Amino acid sequence: MVAEATAGAGTALGVWLAPHGPAGPPLPRLPLAFEPFLYLRPTHLALAPQPGPGFSAYLEDAAAGRTLAQLHVHYNPVTGLARSPAQAPFGAVQLAPGLGRGGLHQLLDAAEAELRRLGIEQLAMRGYPFAYDPAGAATLAEALRQRGYRVALAEQNYHLDPARDYEAHLHPSERRRLHKCRRAGLFIEQEPAYLLPLAYEFIQQCRQERGQTLSLPLERVQELFRAFPREHFLFSVREPGGAWAALTVAIQVSSTVLYNFYPASPLRCNNLSPVVLLNEGLHAFARASGLTVLDLGTSTLDSGPNTSLLRFKRHLGAVAGLRLSWEKAF
Repeated sequence: MVAEATAGAGTALGVWLAPHGPAGPPLPRLPLAFEPFLYLRPTHLALAPQPGPGFSAYLEDAAAGRTLAQLHVHYNPVTGLARSPAQAPFGAVQLAPGLGRGGLHQLLDAAEAELRRLGIEQLAMRGYPFAYDPAGAATLAEALRQRGYRVALAEQNYHLDPARDYEAHLHPSERRRLHKCRRAGLFIEQEPAYLLPLAYEFIQQCRQERGQTLSLPLERVQELFRAFPREHFLFSVREPGGAWAALTVAIQVSSTVLYNFYPASPLRCNNLSPVVLLNEGLHAFARASGLTVLDLGTSTLDSGPNTSLLRFKRHLGAVAGLRLSWEKAF
């Protein structure tokens, strides 16, 4: 389905809507005018179990031969609810630099009309952190406000700026812990992917000690490492004898963003706080790779903000930013 209209400065834009098939979302017909975040690539979405039918909406500029925005939606005909994403850290609309609200409204007009045609009564979207694309996130937020979406959840998302010196921006208490790790002979390693099963077991045990669980099974994490080997990394802190003191799975979400996805350390290492050293290693990797955002994620529990984790991220010198989730009933 293609919905033609005019938006912007006299530029004819069209919206291409296409259903998801057995292989997942369709690829865009025209090259993207932006770099898609990893989680919004059809090839990444196709790896997740499909919770139901879905469709993708692409805003196309035929004259320029480019796709200017994308939205992937899954819906449940029984409950009348639609979501973006279905199973990913975030979804919603990703847009090209400079695209105005007019183009966004055109895309959303077409997507909402399709949802109403399908009998869907509500759409929920979880956006990416503003730090990933401040201008695009702000444009999307304003367009959704104009359309009557309500903010269902506003979260603080923290990130480190690799351009800033890591140690200089640590809280004095965390700087002392960093120096203590160095005196104890702890060191950073980038681990080979074949250690993933052992690393996953270590992370899982650390989480269990703290009454936490992992969101993905080992098989799913292994699948992601195989499908996107250039975007998935294992980083560790090792003790002088070689034992792990901390581990994380890091994910390169784009050419500018590295996400610290699964940081973990055993309770026996609390006196050293090796996660401070672990983040120094990630910070150095991000800087050397030319990245601009080291995403430390949100700190939200079912009961509300995780105040101790928020404080720790602030002590690391992390910068707070917004992350919004929206809902709209039709």
